[in-house]
Amino acid sequence: MWADRATPDGRRQRRREQTIVEILDAAVQAMADDGVAGMSLSDVARRVGMRPPSLYEYFPSKLAIYDAVFRAGFEEMNVFVRQAVSDPEADPLAALRQGYPAAVRWCVEHPVQAQLMFWRPVPGFDPSPASFEPSVDQMNDFRTVVGWAVQRGQLRPEAITNDAGQLYAVVFSGVITEQLANDPNGGFSDGQYSRLAAEALEMWISRYSPTRKPGQARQKSSNE
Repeated sequence: MWADRATPDGRRQRRREQTIVEILDAAVQAMADDGVAGMSLSDVARRVGMRPPSLYEYFPSKLAIYDAVFRAGFEEMNVFVRQAVSDPEADPLAALRQGYPAAVRWCVEHPVQAQLMFWRPVPGFDPSPASFEPSVDQMNDFRTVVGWAVQRGQLRPEAITNDAGQLYAVVFSGVITEQLANDPNGGFSDGQYSRLAAEALEMWISRYSPTRKPGQARQKSSNE
């Protein structure tokens, strides 16, 4: 492998990969300065020191750049969350309590990517199937851990339903949305909303706790 990198073709490939990284970094910075939807190809080209037509050698359109940023964001986030979790199969509930705040932290520290990943700020942009795969991987990780928690009696079987997964997504994206929209300069630990991440997760866990009877929360609400 290293020998291939030392060949002219290998060096060209390595340089191309480096240039792509530089372009994506510049694109993220442009989005941070001008808004996610306000990024322009000419500005990105200027930031990396190339003429706009040269950019098309790497990305055929502006939407292709958004697509690459979307995919890279989920790939980086997945790595960050997996590194924060220790032995999820042995103690899946502990893994949820490690992974959820790690995911929120990553989004708070990468607000541009998080907007593109969890909001829809760019008219006409939908991630390609290939770029959407890391997002699916993230949800599959969640479902696997929740499945282990159900097997060990830490959560009720309802926790692995589609409704439970959607509720988890609401709890997760809600914290991120409130933080980025209302306290964009706050850090993860002291952010007005991100500091409540652990408590938000506990609400979800409590909803599916084996000590709570199914429908108990709804019954209480109707009586009120």
